[in-house]
Amino acid sequence: MPELPDLAVYLERLEERVRGRALARVRLASPFVLRTALPPIGAAEGRKILGTRRLGKRIVLALEGELFLVLHLMIAGRLRWLEPKQKLPGRIALAAFEFEHGTLAFTEAGTKRRASLHLIEGEQALAALDPGGIDVLEASREAFAAQLRRENHTLKRALIDPRLFSGIGNAYSDEILHRAKLSPVALTSKLDEGEVKRLFEATRATLLDWTARLRAEAAGGFPEKVTAFREGMAVHGRYRQPCPACGAPVQRIVYAENEANYCARCQTGGKVLADRALSRLLRKSWPRSIDELE
Repeated sequence: MPELPDLAVYLERLEERVRGRALARVRLASPFVLRTALPPIGAAEGRKILGTRRLGKRIVLALEGELFLVLHLMIAGRLRWLEPKQKLPGRIALAAFEFEHGTLAFTEAGTKRRASLHLIEGEQALAALDPGGIDVLEASREAFAAQLRRENHTLKRALIDPRLFSGIGNAYSDEILHRAKLSPVALTSKLDEGEVKRLFEATRATLLDWTARLRAEAAGGFPEKVTAFREGMAVHGRYRQPCPACGAPVQRIVYAENEANYCARCQTGGKVLADRALSRLLRKSWPRSIDELE
C-alpha cells in the first residue's frame, strides 16, 4: 500500500498539473470504485481544483463548492498522468479524471478491487473519513510521545495504527524501527524517554529520506514504480539477506497478510523473535538467538 513518501510525491505532481484547472469530465471504468451516491459524481464536473491534501493514506482533491474527491489507493491502486488523446491503461483502469491538458488515470492491478473513490460534500463529511492519526512530520516530540503511549501496543502495531499516526504502513514501519534500533514487539508502555526520542527522530528521518529518494526517482513525473519493496531498504522485504548495518541475516515475523522484518542483532539484542507458525512447527528446534543461525 502506498505510504506517506509515495503519497507526498503523488500530491506534488498533482499540485503541478491540476491545481486551478477545471475538471472537465469524470469517467468510471469500474462502477464499483465509486463508494458514494450523493452528491452524484457528475456534480464534480466543470469545477476547478482548488488544491490537494493527504488524509491518512487517502488523496484528496478539493473542488469548488466544498466538494472533495477522495481516492484511496489501498494495496494495488496507482495514479498515472496521460497526455491528451492517450488511451486509458486497459483492464486496470478504474476511473479517469479528464482535464483540457491531460487525464489523471486511477488504476488498480489484480482482481480484488479494494481501491475506492468518494465524492464528499463539506469539510465535516470529509473529516469523518479521517482516522485521526497525527502527521509525524508536523508534530512535536511531545505530541508523538503522547500518541505512542495512548494505548499499550507493540511498536510495530502502534506505528501502523492510522488512529495514532498518519500515513505509516508495513514497509516504512520496518525501516523506522531498524533505524531506531528498537524491537518491533517492544511495548509502547515500556519505552524510556531516550527510546521515545530515538523513535521520533528515526520516524521523521526515514519518511523524509524516502520522500526525497522517491521525488528524485520520479524526476518531475508521476511515480512509475510505486511498491512496498524498494532497492536500498534496510530490512523490509529483505528476509535472510544481510543487514546493511551489521551483516546478520534479516529475520521476519509473518502474521495475516503482513510481516515484520527486523535485524535480531541490531534491534532485539540477538534474540530471534518467535514466528507463530514456524515456532510451533519446529518447537525445540526453533533458534533462540541470531548466533544459532550463523
